[in-house]
Amino acid sequence: MQFNSLQFLIFFPVVVLLYFAIPKKIRYVWLLIASYYFYMCWNARYALLLLFSTAITYLSGIFISLANKKTQPARHDSGWKKLPVALSVISNLSVLFFFKYFEFFFYNVNSLFLRLGIELNHPEFDVLLPVGISFYTFQALGYTIDVYRNTIPAEKNFFRYALFVSFFPQLVAGPIERSKNLLTQIHEATHFQVENARYGLLTMAYGLILKIVIADRIALIIDPILSDFNDYKGMRSAVCIVLFAFQIYCDFHGYTQIAIGSARILGFHLQENFNAPYLATNVKDFWRRWHISLTSWFTDYLYIPLGGNRKGKARKYINTMIVFLCSGLWHGASWAYVIWGGLNGLYLIGYDLLSPLLQRLTTRLKIDTVSAGWKLFSGMITFLFIDYAWIYFRMKGLKDALRLQIKILREFHLPYLLSGDMLMMFQDYQTLLVLVLAFLFLFLTDYLHNKGIDWKEKILQQQLVWRWLTYFTMLFVILLFGVYGTGNEQTQFIYFQF
Repeated sequence: MQFNSLQFLIFFPVVVLLYFAIPKKIRYVWLLIASYYFYMCWNARYALLLLFSTAITYLSGIFISLANKKTQPARHDSGWKKLPVALSVISNLSVLFFFKYFEFFFYNVNSLFLRLGIELNHPEFDVLLPVGISFYTFQALGYTIDVYRNTIPAEKNFFRYALFVSFFPQLVAGPIERSKNLLTQIHEATHFQVENARYGLLTMAYGLILKIVIADRIALIIDPILSDFNDYKGMRSAVCIVLFAFQIYCDFHGYTQIAIGSARILGFHLQENFNAPYLATNVKDFWRRWHISLTSWFTDYLYIPLGGNRKGKARKYINTMIVFLCSGLWHGASWAYVIWGGLNGLYLIGYDLLSPLLQRLTTRLKIDTVSAGWKLFSGMITFLFIDYAWIYFRMKGLKDALRLQIKILREFHLPYLLSGDMLMMFQDYQTLLVLVLAFLFLFLTDYLHNKGIDWKEKILQQQLVWRWLTYFTMLFVILLFGVYGTGNEQTQFIYFQF
């Protein structure tokens, strides 16, 4: 069930109405039922995988809690505590490996053996990648580790914990919630509040604009070109990669906004997943702003346990590369994703190594690093590095990513950007105008967010006439400029495939 579908338009109001109509003590049970129904709309059988991950991590938490009582004071290195954690991690990652990485692993191992003259028999498995498996697996594993670290107590109520893992607004594409935030809220009886409903609906409307007005419109332009990039000028493909940077941002940020908004209506507060990432002035700043929940998950549960930056520069850089290579692999079973992650890891290492030199250079040249001009310049350089890495993310296949780069380099000709042939890729001037205005809207909202200004709260504080004018304007934009029609009614969010 897509957020941008008619099915969800019926499903969500029913869930909200019944949620606030039934007794408070059992509201979480209703949300659990609704969440499993939401997930089963894709493939009912894969709800068993969700249940398996839930049951394993729930039991792990219970056993860790019992081990804490046996080993007083509680110790992290107790074997009684390590065993359930290990079983939880191994079982969950094994399921994830089978469904997401087995084909990739077998192909690469077989390629290696073929060089030795040995061919392995390929076992046939007719399976599809379960939607959201990477997200809910990491969320559930985060809970197990939190209980192990005594960050939170083990949840005794299985159904409340099951809701934490399966909460439908953020189930299939995040944000990856921490147990200390969402599980704590599940224990508190939420009440219907008009303020929450107004803020939530406005947030959902903003998310729909990002998705169906901007991201889906960009997809209509760039997908045909990047699918057959050999038939087009290299500069067209270069522009498409730039546009893809905004497509994936608006697509994923749009999903997150709808998730946050729908949860807010129900009385739950989810964490923000983006903080104006394309206004970042360096790659380190970018990764503080992009996919915040995943970045912080890897930081807390992988980077820091590996030693973080506590064991010298060399170890810090090795840990950084491990985290980003794992992040690339988390996104997909392809060497292109691994290279994407590796490039971003190298960016961070390079930035850390060159920062002292850059600081001395700007001081000697008397450059005001807080000026708007310098921020614009460094922001553009940062964007170019990030956008180059997106090539591997978008093309998925390593060969296609390399061929696309060669074609762009061979046909790189800046004056082409002002040619009539270049403008033809936008189909018509109306589409180009809609995109320009949409980008201005995106920049304005991100700029305000970057300044710590909640523009949605500001709108809700205005007089009635201005509030409703804003509501109708956003509705008008969604209905008039959203991408609809055959094949576009339920355009899948990009991150659903991860």
